Amino acid sequence: MLEKIPHGVGHALRGVRAGYDKIVSEGEGFVEAPQTIQLLSPAFDDGGTMPARFTNDGEKLSPPLAWSGVPNDTISLALIVEDPDAPMPEPVTHLLAWDLPANLTRLEEGHFRSEGHEGEVEPLGRNALLRAAYLAPDPPMGHGRHLYAFQLFALDRRLNFEYPPGRGAVVEAMNGHVLAKGVLGGIYERA
Repeated sequence: MLEKIPHGVGHALRGVRAGYDKIVSEGEGFVEAPQTIQLLSPAFDDGGTMPARFTNDGEKLSPPLAWSGVPNDTISLALIVEDPDAPMPEPVTHLLAWDLPANLTRLEEGHFRSEGHEGEVEPLGRNALLRAAYLAPDPPMGHGRHLYAFQLFALDRRLNFEYPPGRGAVVEAMNGHVLAKGVLGGIYERA
């Protein structure tokens, strides 16, 4: 999506970013949720560089994730991936997944469908390209480092959408139902 922005334009927009404070976990109604879920990836450290295989420059696979610390009274999990460094007014949505089983503790690489990959059958919302899939990171050339925020939420209910919703509908349905959260940041930059 953003990879088609020319290098010079990307460089000129280096200071234009949506902002970390606009990701779901930092928003009103979510920032107060306890961050007691330890979310990690065997593919990259928190704040570390994401391997290209998980980006638009590679195989476009969703990365493997693992976690612990989900509260016992959790009914379902939701995973949201956003790019707060995009040169846009709001973060770019890369993944919306909800109603993941409460007892789930990990996801293998390629778990979510993405361009060129079927993935597992999971209820997914619409990413920034309006597709119900994982949108691989694709920062503009010359724009600098982008942080991709993987946000896992433990919920006290199921969300049960009958259609692929967008970010706003998922956030609205989650509001007031978050028991705990965990955030993992992966960095990617096009040379």
